[in-house]
Amino acid sequence: MSNITETAVEKFLEHTDSEAASFFEACVKCGQCAEACHFHLATGDPRQTPIYKLRPMERAYKRDKAPFSSLKKMLGLAPKPVTEAELKEWEELVYDSCNMCGRCTLACPMGIDIAGTIRKMREGYSAAGLVPEGLQRSAEFVKKTSSPMGVTIKALKAQIAHQEKATGIKIEVDKKGADYMCTFSSMEIMGYPEVLGAYAKLFKRAGLSWTISSVAYEATNVGVQIGSAPMAKEILERVVDAAEALNVKYVISPECGHAYGAIRWAGPNLMGRQFKFEVVHIIEVIDKLRREGRIPAGKKDDRRMTLHDPCQIIRRGGLLKEPRKLLNESCSDFVEMKYAGLSNFCCGGGGGVSANPRADELKTKAFSLKAEQLNGVEGLEAVVVPCGNCRAVFEDGFDEYELDFEVLGLSELVAGTLAGDDQKQG
Repeated sequence: MSNITETAVEKFLEHTDSEAASFFEACVKCGQCAEACHFHLATGDPRQTPIYKLRPMERAYKRDKAPFSSLKKMLGLAPKPVTEAELKEWEELVYDSCNMCGRCTLACPMGIDIAGTIRKMREGYSAAGLVPEGLQRSAEFVKKTSSPMGVTIKALKAQIAHQEKATGIKIEVDKKGADYMCTFSSMEIMGYPEVLGAYAKLFKRAGLSWTISSVAYEATNVGVQIGSAPMAKEILERVVDAAEALNVKYVISPECGHAYGAIRWAGPNLMGRQFKFEVVHIIEVIDKLRREGRIPAGKKDDRRMTLHDPCQIIRRGGLLKEPRKLLNESCSDFVEMKYAGLSNFCCGGGGGVSANPRADELKTKAFSLKAEQLNGVEGLEAVVVPCGNCRAVFEDGFDEYELDFEVLGLSELVAGTLAGDDQKQG
C-alpha cells in the first residue's frame, strides 16, 4: 500500500464514526439518490450516482472497521484493499461532481446523509494531497490574504469607499463594541460590492451598530470545501478571534451558502467550544429588523421574480420561510419555480466546484436543470439569488443557455424597496 493510499484510508477510518458506519450499513443500493442528483440527471452517467461516490471510503470501512471485518479478512471474504489508482479515479467524483447540496438525502429511503459523508471522505483526500489544483490555489490565497480569491484589506477598503460615496453612509472598520460584525464572501466584495451599500442603507435605517473587521472580513471557509479540518479551524479562528477582540454580540454570515454552514453549524465543533457571540445569517437579521418595524417596506418592485434556494442556507440551513416573506414584501409579483424550497436544484457550483476550473464543463451541464426551472416560470424578469457564489454561477450559466433575466441579491432588493425610497431596484 502506497503512502498516499495509507494516509487516505487512515483518515477514512478515522472519520467513519457511528453515523457514517450506520449509513454504509443502511444503504440498500436502490439508486433513488441518482434521481435526485443534478449531475446524474444532466449527464445520465451512472458513475454520478451519489452513493457510488462514497465507494472507496465504504470499502475501507467494510474491510477494516465493520463488524466481523477481521474474521472476514481471515476467511478471504473481506473487500479488496483500496488502491492508489482507485483513489485517483474517484477524486473527480468526490470534488468535481458533488456540491454537498443534500438533495439526494431527501430521496433516500434510509435517510443517508451523503453530503455530510462526502465532507468526511474529503478529509482523507485532503490528507493524502489529492485535491484539485483550483482548490489548492484558493487555499494558498487564504494563507496569504485570508481570501480564497486573494482579496486584500486594501481592495476591500477601496470597495467600501465606492459604496460610501454611492450611499452617503459611513461604513466603519474595526469599531470596537459594535453590536454586529459583518463578514462577506470575496465574490461579493469584488463582484457585487453593492451588497456593502445595501447593508449600510438597511443598518442606517434600523439604527443598528455594526462594523467590519480588517483581519476577518472573509466568510468563505475553503477548509470545509477541501475537507481539511485543521485548515477549516484556522480560518474560523480568524473570525472568532476578531469578533471576540472587538467585543461584538453577533457575527453576521453573508449571502453565501458554505460560509453559513461552516461558522453556524460546524464552527463550535471545529473550535471545541461555544463562541462568546451569536452567529446569525444576514437573512435572519433583515427579517428580524423588518418584523420589528425598523426597516419598513415601501413601494414594491413590480417585476415578475422568482427565488433560487441556496442549498446550504435553505435545505441544510433551515432558512426557508424568511426569504419568501421578505420577497413578498418587496416584490408585487413573486412566483415560485418548480421544485422550489427544500427540493430546489443546486446551481452546480457549491462545495468548492466553482473554484475548480477542471469541473467547469460538468458544472455547466448541471446548470441546465436550473435553466429549465427558470424557463418554466412564464413571464419571468428577475431571479433573487441570496448567495454570492450562486450568483456568479448563474451569470455564467445565463451566458451558456442564453437566458436574459436579471440576477440580484436579497439584501439589495430589500434595501432598494424601503419605505421612502421609490427608486426601482436594478
